[in-house]
Amino acid sequence: MKHFSIVKKAKVFFSISLIFLLVGVVSMLTRGFNLGIDFTGGSIIDVKFENPVTVSEVRNVLSDHKLGSSIIQLGSMDGQHTEESQSVLIRTGIISDDQRVETMTDMTNRLGPNEVLRVENVGATVGQDLVKSAMGAVALSWVLMIIYITIRFEHNFAFAAIIALIIDVMVTLSWFSLLQLEMDSSFVAALLTVVGYSINGTIVIFDRIRENLHTHRRSESLGDMVDNSIWQTMNRSIYTSATTLFAVIAIFLFGGETIRNFSFAMLVGFTSGFYTSTFLAGPLWIKLRSRGSHK
Repeated sequence: MKHFSIVKKAKVFFSISLIFLLVGVVSMLTRGFNLGIDFTGGSIIDVKFENPVTVSEVRNVLSDHKLGSSIIQLGSMDGQHTEESQSVLIRTGIISDDQRVETMTDMTNRLGPNEVLRVENVGATVGQDLVKSAMGAVALSWVLMIIYITIRFEHNFAFAAIIALIIDVMVTLSWFSLLQLEMDSSFVAALLTVVGYSINGTIVIFDRIRENLHTHRRSESLGDMVDNSIWQTMNRSIYTSATTLFAVIAIFLFGGETIRNFSFAMLVGFTSGFYTSTFLAGPLWIKLRSRGSHK
């Protein structure tokens, strides 16, 4: 079976990425992000019900008052995790006293008598510190990757891999801005997971390129050699990505509301990681290597 040339169609793949990134950047600059209460602060309501309630029952009431994204925690009973509890901790965005009273009245009518033990407004638990820490963690991971890949391969491989990673991060951010999905502390964890996953696929392809580079014939162009390397690892890339995505899709569909955005971030990031590793990283390396040889 004859495979099409990924290197020769590199301009098409670069253009697709560039167009989407431009749309994403415009969205980030104009619409910004829907930051969750981990970043913006919020209100904590500690409630004790007369009869045990479930998370879904509480969330249904909150959703009717536009508070469906609230974090809901059930108190444990006898130290054991349970699907229902009398003790419920609700963390939402900052709400007015009138909205809180209206919500709790509805909660009483639908879920039975309850007692509000505590209400307090809190500042952002992570806010700017989380953003700085996340940016520092990503930057540190990139620096360590550059050092590792440069030692194992060469600096052109390292820079190509980091450019691919930056695209993956930007694509994930773009989707969250375009769809205005809520970003909380779990999003940061998902983003760092995407960085680790994406570099893995790129390294596999670069390792095959390095092996083939040692036996590279002068009659074969550099582009053909890279194409052959990519297609030699294609089955492995597809199988690995597919099995990983199956798990992520299952989490997205059945994992519940509280981790849906987390799983969606990984779904977008892993898909982008497969795309950049397969269709962008190799051609990027050729361009960087060609520029270096012309200096």
